[in-house]
Amino acid sequence: MLKEFKVYYKSIRIYLLSGLEYRGWWMVVLSVAIGLIMDQADVVLMFSRFGGIGEWSFERIWFIYILASTSYGLAKIFCVGFEDFPWQMIQSGDFDRFLLRPRSLFTQISGSNFRLGRVPWAVLGIIGLIWLLSLLNVPLNFINSIVLIFALIGGFLTYIGVFILTSGLAFFTIKGLDWIYIFSNNRQLTKCPIDYIPKALRNIFTFIMPMLVISYYPASLICGWGEPAFTGFLALPVGIVFLCISLLIWKIGVRHYKSTGS
Repeated sequence: MLKEFKVYYKSIRIYLLSGLEYRGWWMVVLSVAIGLIMDQADVVLMFSRFGGIGEWSFERIWFIYILASTSYGLAKIFCVGFEDFPWQMIQSGDFDRFLLRPRSLFTQISGSNFRLGRVPWAVLGIIGLIWLLSLLNVPLNFINSIVLIFALIGGFLTYIGVFILTSGLAFFTIKGLDWIYIFSNNRQLTKCPIDYIPKALRNIFTFIMPMLVISYYPASLICGWGEPAFTGFLALPVGIVFLCISLLIWKIGVRHYKSTGS
C-alpha cells in the first residue's frame, strides 16, 4: 500500500510541477475560479428576484449545492485520471500500457493526470461552506465539524466511485460520456428544494445514486432542518459502499477488456 501511495504521489507531483512551468498557470486557476462563481449565478439571480421559496432561503440552497460541488471538486483533483478514462484510454489503446506495468491499475490511472486549475474548486468550496454557516447562524462546533468532514469525505468517495463506475461501463460502451453526465451533473439537482423534487427522483438520488445522502441530509443535521439525526452521518459509509460497488463493476470491465493488439 505504501509503495502504491509513493507511486501515486510521484505521478501527481510530476504533473503539478509541469503545470507550474507555464507562466500563465495562474490564468487557468483564475478561469476555473470565475467559472465556479458563475455556476452559482442562476441561484443568485432567482432568489434575488423572487426571494425565498417557502422555508427555503438562498443560503439553505447554496449550502447544500456547495457541499455537493466541493466533494465533486475534490474528486476531480485527486482522481481525474478515471474521469478521463472513457475518452483517452480504450480507443487509443493506451490502457494496454497500464496492464503491462507492475503496479495496480487504480494507482496508475488515478495518478495519470492532475489539473492544477481544479484546486480552486475545492478551496473556494470549503471557504464558501464556512461563510454560509455564519450566514445561517450555525456554529461550527465539534459535532457539526464531524458531520461536515464525513459529508465531504463521503461525497469525495462517491464521486470517485462515479468516475470508476463510468470507466467500467466504458469497456462495454466504448465511451461513457452520457453516463458520466448523468451521474456527475446530478449535483445540479441540489439547487432545487427537496420539497419540490418528485418522490421518484428523491428515491433514485437517495438509494441508487446517493446525491442527497452526501449533501441534503448532512446539511439538515448541521442546520437543524428536522430530518432524523442518523441520516446526517450516512454520507461516509454510503460513500464507501458506493465506491466498493463501482470497483466491482470496474474489475468486471477489466476482465472483459480485449487489447487493441488482440
